[in-house]
Amino acid sequence: MFNMSSSFQGESRGKEKKAEWRLFQAKDFQSLMYPCFALCRILGIFPYKINATSFEISKPYLILLIVIVCPCSIWSLITLHNSSILEKIDMLYIPQTLVHICFLVLGNFIIIVTFILTVPRMRLLQTILKISSRLPSESYDKLSKLIHTKDIIGFFYSIGIALMLIFLLPMNRLFELYIMAVIFQMNMLYVNCVCVLKACFTRMNDNLMSIRRFIANNEPSVPRINYHNHRNMFLIMELKALKKQHLTTSDTVRMLNVIFSLQLLATVVIIFSTVTICLYYYILSSKSIFVNMNFFEMVLSHVYFLLYMAYFFIKILLIVWACETGKHQAQQISTSIHDVFNITTDEKIKDELQIFSLQVLHCDNTFSAKGFTIDAKLLAAFMGGITTYMLILIQFLITSHSCDRKSILHK
Repeated sequence: MFNMSSSFQGESRGKEKKAEWRLFQAKDFQSLMYPCFALCRILGIFPYKINATSFEISKPYLILLIVIVCPCSIWSLITLHNSSILEKIDMLYIPQTLVHICFLVLGNFIIIVTFILTVPRMRLLQTILKISSRLPSESYDKLSKLIHTKDIIGFFYSIGIALMLIFLLPMNRLFELYIMAVIFQMNMLYVNCVCVLKACFTRMNDNLMSIRRFIANNEPSVPRINYHNHRNMFLIMELKALKKQHLTTSDTVRMLNVIFSLQLLATVVIIFSTVTICLYYYILSSKSIFVNMNFFEMVLSHVYFLLYMAYFFIKILLIVWACETGKHQAQQISTSIHDVFNITTDEKIKDELQIFSLQVLHCDNTFSAKGFTIDAKLLAAFMGGITTYMLILIQFLITSHSCDRKSILHK
């Protein structure tokens, strides 16, 4: 019925041999996160070596991260100095310059924060590795279908956008492609961690539903008093184990919010500012820029703009989806506890369920960034703001066009 001992089984399996990785067939946390870890290591932002059951700091990769952060910051400062908006520049390119500056500042901020939080992030991954060892192999297998697909397709999608960016923009902006890749991988690492925590909450709900079915199918009778007492003691032990798991998982959610809050906040600002200003730049300047292009360049520019916007929309959609569904599974535990409470008649089990319910009530398993909740309301506000901005911009264009026509007719 229950499989609370799976954590010990998972640890013993990890000590026996190192996990083997297969695409879409993960059996543990390491094989589930392998594509994300591999891409982060290629970018130099994963300064860890993975043992059978733990993460440790790798000095060579840590030195590589330091070597990457310093030149990246220096280059960004030089680029910001050369592209200062205080100098005399073409007014047509002010929106593009603002996007460039915002991306450089916040992108380097994310890289620096990633470096500073290297040790706390290692502890977070170690904690998630420990609590996720209770999950059955089937849960990892289901998660791997989503996570591996997302990581691999997202990587190639980013590469495609990077190649188009190289074709359309000067080569001296190649360094920004690295910043873009780092931001994407940190976002995907966050989404993956949220999905694993969501699977832990889902497993708790499944165990509570199993307890409910077990109680419903095994009503006590007078000749089986001893069996009834032993069964209730077993159920109380299971509920105590679930309470401990829930408390550990809730603490991990808080740790996740603290470690990734700055990166998430910077990511949301980058997405909103980039989408808003790029839409402004694309609509207002499309006539004056595209008129000097041939047909192939014009089509390529339109395609790249749509793919570029889709990149940001899909990324924020993935982040919000993971956080919203994770919060829903955490909140569902309270309903599952009350379902078990309503069907049981044993006072000791009811007392244990009430304590469990109070614990769930006091644990805020909301995924947030510095008090800024990441949920469906954020996506709705983002889409509403973009829609409103587009309507205002279109109305402005229509009004400007009407005024131009009137001035021409008046002349």
